[in-house]
Amino acid sequence: MPRPADPARRRFVLSTYGLGTAAITTGLAACAGETSSDRGLRFATLAAAEEELTRLAAAKELVSAAAWNWPQTLVHCAQSIEYSMTGFPSPRSELFQETIGSLAFGAFAWRGRMTHDLAEPIPGAPALERPGDAAQSVERLRASMRAFGGWSKPMRAHFAYGRLTHEQYELAHAMHLANHLSSFRAKA
Repeated sequence: MPRPADPARRRFVLSTYGLGTAAITTGLAACAGETSSDRGLRFATLAAAEEELTRLAAAKELVSAAAWNWPQTLVHCAQSIEYSMTGFPSPRSELFQETIGSLAFGAFAWRGRMTHDLAEPIPGAPALERPGDAAQSVERLRASMRAFGGWSKPMRAHFAYGRLTHEQYELAHAMHLANHLSSFRAKA
């Protein structure tokens, strides 16, 4: 004979379901969120990202609504690539990486586009200099991209996404660059 439903258990299950649904809905809304200054760039490879980097670096003047200036943004992107080879200074817990982080990367990869807070530094990374030197920052980013392209050792776990293959990391870096470079445009 079936047991009568426990009202407390039923409330718990329903509230957990509601929280999960709210978290997923909020996450999908954040993934879809784009600002008016976002050009919506999409790159699947670092080579594609480098083409846009070259175009923007050659501009006489850039316009952006980003919190970070051009050199700071480039150094931030270089840090991310460098840390994928050397290790991130302050990773999230393995539990976070294997659950929320892995799901976030999967959602970005599925969409082919990453969206995140463009003023959030990599946890534990050195502060970004202001104003910074544009030419040096471009060269640092290019050097990190070249080093990544020739990297044959195991990749280090991403601070949020956890373990990624070289191919997954290339996609992550390309999407990261697309997200940041989307906030810059050459002044007409």
